[in-house]
Order: sequence, then C-alpha cells, then structure tokens
Amino acid sequence: MLKNKLKTLILGLGNPILTDDSVGCRVAMALQEKIHRSDVDVREACIAGLDFLDTLTGYDRTIIIDAIQTDKGKPGQIYRFGPEALSDTRRGVSPHDINFAAAMELGKKLNLSLPHDITIFAIEAADVTSFSEKCTPGVALAVSKCVDMVLEELNHAS
Repeated sequence: MLKNKLKTLILGLGNPILTDDSVGCRVAMALQEKIHRSDVDVREACIAGLDFLDTLTGYDRTIIIDAIQTDKGKPGQIYRFGPEALSDTRRGVSPHDINFAAAMELGKKLNLSLPHDITIFAIEAADVTSFSEKCTPGVALAVSKCVDMVLEELNHAS
C-alpha cells in the first residue's frame, strides 16, 4: 500500500532589502538548493494578512520561517512554535489590518483547504528597519542552523 505524501510548503518570509527582516527569505533560498522533492515547495515571499490565504491554500503542511523581535531575545536565537502561539494576536490595529492568526481564522470560516500542520521558525532579529542586503552577524550565523532545523522538521514529519 502506498503512503500518501503530504503536500508541504516551506515559506520564507521577509523583505530582502531590510537587513535581518530578510532572514526567512535567506533560509528559503538555502533550502531551495537542498530540497528536491515533488511533495515539497519552497518559496520566498514578502506577504502579510489575507495574502496568506492564497499562498497556503491547497497545502497539507506548512513550515514558515520569519524574523521576530522579542524583549529578551539574543540576535540569531531560533524559536520553534505552532500557530497556537499567535492566539493572542488575532486582532489588528484596524479592521483593514489583519495578521496571520486572523487570516487563518477567516480561512477556516470560509472552509478553505488550509494546512492542518503549521510550524513556525522565528529567528531573533537585531535590525529590521535599516536598508541592507546583508543580515547582522548573529542573524547571518543562524541561517545555516535554521536550515538544518527545517530539514530535520521536514524529515521527522515525513
């Protein structure tokens, strides 16, 4: 009996010209060179809000990589969590501003075919506002470590 493979999207988020904000895209670029499977798509994107619904629809599983800034984090620190960690962030500043958690909630209410398994790797950023095509040193060092973590996640769940 053939085992059905889950259709997986690995999505690196960020803006490639905003220093550490580009780290998700950099991880995705590195993964594109390492992953050659028909059941896995690796993409880079600079999206937010409702754009997530179009991007994630049709996938069984999604691994998202993005920059994060916390109060006590060290640049380059990598966090792994699920979408439930975003449950307190469902409300935007205005009705026109919708974040990832709210977009996913809306997608479920619309019965869209969204991933049932979502893992998020967030890399602590030092600078997400300066224009640069390079990450700060601590964040740059985290790219290869995050690549390994995503590959492990992908292989563990397969």
